[in-house]
Amino acid sequence: MMCIARHRRPQVVAKPFAKPLAHADRLLPGANFGDTHALVVTGLALDAVGVSQRVFGRQPSWIKWLLALRNGIVTPFGLKTGPERGSGPHIGFLPIVRQSTNCVLFGFDDWHLDFRVLLEVKERTSAQHEISVSTAVKTHNLVGSSYLVLVKPFHRIIVPAMLMQVVSGH
Repeated sequence: MMCIARHRRPQVVAKPFAKPLAHADRLLPGANFGDTHALVVTGLALDAVGVSQRVFGRQPSWIKWLLALRNGIVTPFGLKTGPERGSGPHIGFLPIVRQSTNCVLFGFDDWHLDFRVLLEVKERTSAQHEISVSTAVKTHNLVGSSYLVLVKPFHRIIVPAMLMQVVSGH
């Protein structure tokens, strides 16, 4: 169920911005990487599940292409390529760990690394909301560390683009 109601045409108040995730180990104990990307919007009544559906429920075609390429490369190595069938609720390619009105925690564990993605919606004023996506990663071995080094540059481009889908309506 999408729980986003439009009061007027949604607008971005502040372009997506990145900031360090101060305590990544709170999101994922032992995490050795963490960051947060945030976006401030006005004109939408938001809840975390509805925002998650907009952010992760679909991808622009260039992101779909990158994910398909990634999946083709990592499948022979036995890395997970998304939620396993019958594994429980998920939005897009991300399994839901837990959810509330203001946040949804996604993630899964694999043999090379574990990750968590926390989407939060915080009310700044009655008309403004900050939407943040925090990522925490815990690598287990050289494969996980190497994978993280390879995907970080893409992560820094993809997350802000996915966040912008909150207001794009696509």
